[in-house]
Amino acid sequence: MLTLPTRKLLTLEIALILSSLAAGAVQAADQAPLEELVVWGQQTNERAASSHPSSLLTQQDLVSINVATTEDVVKFEPSLVIRRRFIGDSNGTMGMRGSNMFQTSRSMVFADGVPLHYLLQSRWNGAPRWTMVSASEIAQVEVLYGPFSAEFSGNAMGGVVLIESAIPQEREFHFDSSYFSQSFDAYGFDETVNGHKQFFSYGDKFGDTSVYFSYNRLDSESQPQTFYYGGSTSSTTPTSVTGAIVDNDERSTSRLWFGDTGVQDTLTENYKVKIGRDFGQWQALLNVAYEDRFNGSNSPNTYLQNGSGGNVWSGNVIQNGTKFNVPTSRLGVSEQERDSLSLGLRLRGPVAEGVVFEANLNQFEVLRDQSRSSLSNPNDAAYTQAGQVNDFGDTGWSSAEAKLFFNDLGMEGVGLIVGARHDAYELNMDVYDSMNYRAASFANYTSRSGGETQMDALFAQMNWDINAQWDLALGMRWESFSSDNGYFSADDAATPAFDLVSVPSSSRKEFSPKFSVAYQPTEQWRFAYALGQAYRFPIVEELFSQYSAYNAISVANPELQPENGLHHNFMIERQIEGGSLRVNLFQETIKDVVESQSENLPGGLSVRTFIPIDETQTQGVEFIANLDSFVIAGLDVRFNMVYTDSEIVKNRPDPTIEGNVYPRMPQWRGNLLMTYHLSSQWDAGLNYQYASDSFGRNDNTDREDGVYGAQDGFSRLGLKTTYNFTSGVALGLGIDNISNEVAYVAHPWPGRTIYANLSYDF
Repeated sequence: MLTLPTRKLLTLEIALILSSLAAGAVQAADQAPLEELVVWGQQTNERAASSHPSSLLTQQDLVSINVATTEDVVKFEPSLVIRRRFIGDSNGTMGMRGSNMFQTSRSMVFADGVPLHYLLQSRWNGAPRWTMVSASEIAQVEVLYGPFSAEFSGNAMGGVVLIESAIPQEREFHFDSSYFSQSFDAYGFDETVNGHKQFFSYGDKFGDTSVYFSYNRLDSESQPQTFYYGGSTSSTTPTSVTGAIVDNDERSTSRLWFGDTGVQDTLTENYKVKIGRDFGQWQALLNVAYEDRFNGSNSPNTYLQNGSGGNVWSGNVIQNGTKFNVPTSRLGVSEQERDSLSLGLRLRGPVAEGVVFEANLNQFEVLRDQSRSSLSNPNDAAYTQAGQVNDFGDTGWSSAEAKLFFNDLGMEGVGLIVGARHDAYELNMDVYDSMNYRAASFANYTSRSGGETQMDALFAQMNWDINAQWDLALGMRWESFSSDNGYFSADDAATPAFDLVSVPSSSRKEFSPKFSVAYQPTEQWRFAYALGQAYRFPIVEELFSQYSAYNAISVANPELQPENGLHHNFMIERQIEGGSLRVNLFQETIKDVVESQSENLPGGLSVRTFIPIDETQTQGVEFIANLDSFVIAGLDVRFNMVYTDSEIVKNRPDPTIEGNVYPRMPQWRGNLLMTYHLSSQWDAGLNYQYASDSFGRNDNTDREDGVYGAQDGFSRLGLKTTYNFTSGVALGLGIDNISNEVAYVAHPWPGRTIYANLSYDF
């Protein structure tokens, strides 16, 4: 089993394998071609029984979607929401089924077997690392809902997204370039922000070796992500100002809004190498991805002006008799640099007749992740180079998995998957004051925290096609979890040293059974029931990460217990000419829910805590229709609508919230994709997303709509058309949020966005 100290060793081993495979590619150039390499996505049907709720996306299904980043590919799937606030957002969190978009550790994402889910941090920081795979390289996506497969841990309570890319079988060159422009108007901001993307890939096959190289560059601007209001002050000498905007906050409290973060500039570059190799009946796939990301908020806006018309950036002020304070640091500038390296190795082949072995080795290293912020705005008279720096060091994860697929156990129709998996996670975060924040010079620590978690698992799942009408699946998963080397700062002013408190190690073992059965009385009708128990263990941030920054305070909870979920799904499916109709009835009861709750204080300070809730319950009804040539030839439709009722059932520490709606869970969500194939070369499509409003807080007191901090419903309509020229050139034009609706998911959703795309295959 891999442990945290062996991560560096794993890096070296994979690097050596890369060198070996690359050498093989050169040697194979003069050899005769062998059998085509298997596209790994073709194997995903082995992962789960057909009685488990799932959805499959192919390239044809994406025609109506304005795709800029990988999140766009899956955002129209049933019972799934992506919180992508702008193109290039690193905080594109995902919620599935009964898990909201901030419960990031309840969903998993894999690309060619490589984990993209970020099980180190939660909420906005826990978004999958979508940029480690480009949307331009995706061949298909399979979405599995709920923890019904023993192959996945309790982090699949919401579901699993399986992204697969094709391995080239001949020489391929691809280039595409996109331009997008968003208009946004809210509070004191009214501007147009722009962006562009370029992608290039080369693939070829030399004998029994396939190679693939790609480069993806995304340069994008965002609308302001945070708007600030002032807290009251008793100052006797406030500066008289104008320009503050009077409006309610999400709790219907009148506020004076004084500024925003301004345009955020984001530049992300991704470099990828994939090498596939046939060794007779065995195949190996090496995946190496490097990300270089920068984003900066260097142009905050103040709405305030003094009597002489000059901008006011901080201090005690008064407008129309109301006194309020503008904290010095609120309108400061900030920037973040992040470099990440992802390594993945897959090996697959037969070990006996009817028995296939598969191994996956993965490592993710945060090479650099540093955020720097100033103490004041550069236009402020009080501005100096003083600021604060957040730095992640020795952060990342490694995993190793081995599986055996038995296709024949001596009984016709019986298959078995058995396997073992090891995951190790490490997170360390230092926050320190700096006399020169841009140079990240060190002055003194503000906070320090970190720790490690590990999980070992054994799993088995039997799939039995009893006869033409009945299918049965039985699964079990045993997991051993431990947390070690946890620490956090508790600076004691009476001592000269910066004090660190050690968190005692802990361990826990859990067993999770799985069961499903399906009945197909006719070729047209299918009924299926799935039951699964799952334990979602706390992640490193929830257990150990305590920090204090200018605008945020986080308090960890080392005493957290694993979330314990019991999940049901009953499916009715009807096959009709040209497609299928499906209804899913689901229920989830989860105990010891780890709830991350933030309190936004006047001036923009956010205080976050991790407090368990005794029990929540979610039930819902999901309707899905996938139809080809609907009504008229050439019109393809993908439609889904889900009703969800999510409730806080029990909470002994605060019984007043019992019976409340669980936060960020809209009752209604729906998606529509319509594609009309005007000809073999020309497609026109329509996309539509709908969600009802929700609450952002356990106490359900945030009832105001259409303001910063709210959890708004939305209704967004988009169009797209693509024309494929015979020369290999394709031109696409599109628009999202045609009505330019302004809505908030705490932060603002994007406004009207126009897309133009040009691609060339040769």
